[in-house]
Amino acid sequence: MSNTSSLEPHWDTASMGLPADISSTERSALSEHLSLCCAQRGPLQSLRVGASEMGGVLAGRVVTSLLVIVLLVGGSWLML
Repeated sequence: MSNTSSLEPHWDTASMGLPADISSTERSALSEHLSLCCAQRGPLQSLRVGASEMGGVLAGRVVTSLLVIVLLVGGSWLML
């Protein structure tokens, strides 16, 4: 008994039967694009990423986050 599958993928690539290889012009364009992207990332990028992660944590725990914020504001108000 053989286990051959008749559900093999039947699709073609955009390489039209040729080896799918990247050309030197495509490689240099990609390198230039990645260099520009890395150059645009400044020190604010890490701040944006941190704020986004904090927003995700806070969104998942709305009630707990509100309680912590109220406690922090109340505690700082009592210290004044």
